[in-house]
Amino acid sequence: REHGTAVCNMPGTNSQAVAEMALSLIMAVLRRTCFFDARTRAGQGWSADPAELDSVGEVAGRTVGLVGFGHSAQRLAPVLAALGARVVYTARSPRDVPYEFLPLDRLLGTSDVVSLHMPLTEETRGVIDPMAMKPGAVLVNTARGELVDEGKLVAALTCGHLRGAGLDVFAAEPVPAGNPLLGLTNVVLAPHIAWLTPETLVRSLKVAQENCRRLGAGEPLLHQVV
Repeated sequence: REHGTAVCNMPGTNSQAVAEMALSLIMAVLRRTCFFDARTRAGQGWSADPAELDSVGEVAGRTVGLVGFGHSAQRLAPVLAALGARVVYTARSPRDVPYEFLPLDRLLGTSDVVSLHMPLTEETRGVIDPMAMKPGAVLVNTARGELVDEGKLVAALTCGHLRGAGLDVFAAEPVPAGNPLLGLTNVVLAPHIAWLTPETLVRSLKVAQENCRRLGAGEPLLHQVV
């Protein structure tokens, strides 16, 4: 199940939007888009320390690990591969896909970018330990904030263990004003809107319309929860 409000919890309706948001966060962190945007607006875009310019990077040549391989990850994987990334993934079981399956610990330890696409359950709560990730890696989360130990994430970002993070979700939402993530310049933030596009709403309404037709016709409904 992808995240969103009740109208958007129909399987697959927000997968495209979430995949695109994950990609945009990966790009924004690697290219330090927000950092350079702020400097440029302040008239300092052409006076950055060379070390800041050396800290950007490309998707190509990096290993991107997808944690969970549902609808959004399946849409994201071929795009990353087309850009030149090595795509690996972990899931409950291997899939018949052209990407390497790795257990979670190996994926975290070898991926340059880790993107989360798994549901929140009692088994997955806090399952991502940022300090177990590869030094210099990037964490992107468009799934659920509680998948990650947020305290360890702050520590990993502050001490330089992680290069950066792109976060659309948090342990507490709305994010409290005192959350230290808000003050970190190597983090790109969004207010849980990965799913929210007009196209997602149109797809969701089409499913609802079809279920109304099926209900009137006495046919089985799509995506029943039993």
